[in-house]
Amino acid sequence: MKKYLAEFFGTYILVFCGTGAIIINELSNGVITHLGVSLTFGAVVLAMIHTFGDISGAHINPAVTLAFGISGKMDKKEIIPYISWQVLGALMASITLKYLFPKSLNLGSTLPSGEPMQSFILEIILSFILMLVIINVSKGAKEKGITAGIAISSVVAMEAIFAGPISGASMNPARSIGPAIISGNFFSLWIYLTAPIIGAVFAVLLEKIMHRN
Repeated sequence: MKKYLAEFFGTYILVFCGTGAIIINELSNGVITHLGVSLTFGAVVLAMIHTFGDISGAHINPAVTLAFGISGKMDKKEIIPYISWQVLGALMASITLKYLFPKSLNLGSTLPSGEPMQSFILEIILSFILMLVIINVSKGAKEKGITAGIAISSVVAMEAIFAGPISGASMNPARSIGPAIISGNFFSLWIYLTAPIIGAVFAVLLEKIMHRN
């Protein structure tokens, strides 16, 4: 249960801070800026890895959990409970933000700025890169320490900085599900549910090929 609570609160804090930054940036006419939002996501990921990494691995992302399950780095029986608590954490974060900022229509939802297929492919590549880093710097259930936190959070911030204006740089189904459900904005949600998983699975396959004897 400790692991599930860690995933719940880790995902709650990620979505609360990350999408909260987007909401406040919109309502304050861009005071935080896109760069500020991107760095917020990176910073909160770093904080959650060091807060919950030694308890649950700090996946805080269903795509990461599925990838670890497929790679054999975690017990497959843990996949559904992990994802369930992650999604619940994301939903609770969006409910909190809806209460605090009722004027926000999208609640920080990830939405493509151009063609859906453009964002779909971009999210696959972004998630592939992120998972490739995660699976090579972490042990799955336990993080390796400061190296893993810095590497993973840097990739999250970097990808959000350059790809955020196009696809929203979700790379995380839970991060997208929460705002979409609570705001009622399901436009292109399929992109953010499928692309991160596809990208993460590709990363696992590459990792297996690269380390095959």
